[in-house]
Amino acid sequence: MFFISFALLAAVSPSERNALIQLHKSTHGKEWRVKWDLNAPISTWYGVKLQDDKVVGLDLSDNNLVGKLPKEITQLVYLQKLNLFKNEISGNIPFMIGDLKLLKMLNLAFNKLSGKIPASIINSTALQTVELYMNQLTGELPAEIGQLNQLQKLSLFNNEIEGQIPSSLYNLRALKTLLLSSNKFSGKLSNEIANLNKLENLSLFENNMEGQVPASLEKLTNLKELNISYNKFTGSVSENLAKLDALNMTMINENGVAANLKVNLNINIAVAEE
Repeated sequence: MFFISFALLAAVSPSERNALIQLHKSTHGKEWRVKWDLNAPISTWYGVKLQDDKVVGLDLSDNNLVGKLPKEITQLVYLQKLNLFKNEISGNIPFMIGDLKLLKMLNLAFNKLSGKIPASIINSTALQTVELYMNQLTGELPAEIGQLNQLQKLSLFNNEIEGQIPSSLYNLRALKTLLLSSNKFSGKLSNEIANLNKLENLSLFENNMEGQVPASLEKLTNLKELNISYNKFTGSVSENLAKLDALNMTMINENGVAANLKVNLNINIAVAEE
């Protein structure tokens, strides 16, 4: 009996076990809604998914995690899914989050995270979903974010991320959902947005973006939801785009007053551009 119990405890590598213990310690595990019995096998710990004695999944969403993410979490090198949605986690995203090279899904949304999105995230090239919305993140998007060529969903709304949209982002040809609303993005939206031909949902609502609304938006034939209102875009738009936008292209003009962009009823702007 002792041998079997010990074997179960020892199956997961010491570094992975240590990472879980440090997470438990740094986020006040004794106060979690569903708690871990640290004397029981890791296979019984709530939210931990094992495969071949490796930690491949960690889902502690809405479980009253309070505190900071320890740097040791990056020792979970076989992790494919990390879901800590809707907790009270503060501090920075671990600098070397990119060490999780097998990670496919990252959800740290609805917490109190601050600081920049670590540039190392581009090393997690298996990522398909990144959800960091409803935090207090600042700084700019990593310039090389376009290296995440399997990314299908990028959701960063309700933060304080600033700067221009990196040109590399327009290389994310697998992207279906891009939600950057309620941040501090500035600059122009490139005509290269047309490269994202699988895009179904685009929201840039409530930023500081300017310039002409790219006519190439109409080339996104899979687009079902669009909200680029409450920016400083100028010029005219086609009727199709105006109808698709949730707030009918309401912008903030140079006087700080809300005004609708002019709708051109006579031409298909995207075709005219060609």
